[in-house]
Amino acid sequence: MNELSLHILDVIENSTRAGARLIEITIIEATDRDKLMIEIRDDGSGMDEETLGRIMDPFYTTRTVRRVGLGIPLLAQAARAAEGSCAVQSSPGGGTRVTVEFRLHHIDRQPLGKMDETLATAIAGNPEVDFVYTHRIDDENYRLDTRELRLVLDDVPLNSASVIAFIRNDIAEALAEMKKRSRTGTEC
Repeated sequence: MNELSLHILDVIENSTRAGARLIEITIIEATDRDKLMIEIRDDGSGMDEETLGRIMDPFYTTRTVRRVGLGIPLLAQAARAAEGSCAVQSSPGGGTRVTVEFRLHHIDRQPLGKMDETLATAIAGNPEVDFVYTHRIDDENYRLDTRELRLVLDDVPLNSASVIAFIRNDIAEALAEMKKRSRTGTEC
């Protein structure tokens, strides 16, 4: 994976397979501290200590269709390549939290990628799951909460083409405007 948004989508897929009904994605770009932080939290089934202890092992997976679990190990490697870190916290029945930090302007940091496409794909594929997406660039802030959208949409499903197009466009426009107003460009 050559964009962080694809790593995020992979973690979201793990969350949905663990039965999550709420997934919160937070991205903070702090140019003054040269930090990029990504946090993904879910309310899924969580992991026991043994599974959690093996989460960084690329040759370990709980899936039965393949014998390797490269998602988290590749994300951790991407963080280390950009002088960052990756931590996973989880407990049975308590959900999971993945926190990744990068040096924002590090030459080896993967680009964030298209968060509008990532979120649109995640919501379209999992309309029964609620998502809260928060993205902060310095003092600018964007937030999308599908629980709020559901109230406005009434009987229109989240994964209808028009709603997904709205979500994609809203995120893309908001992030473009935030980057424009940011003191410095942060995309590599």
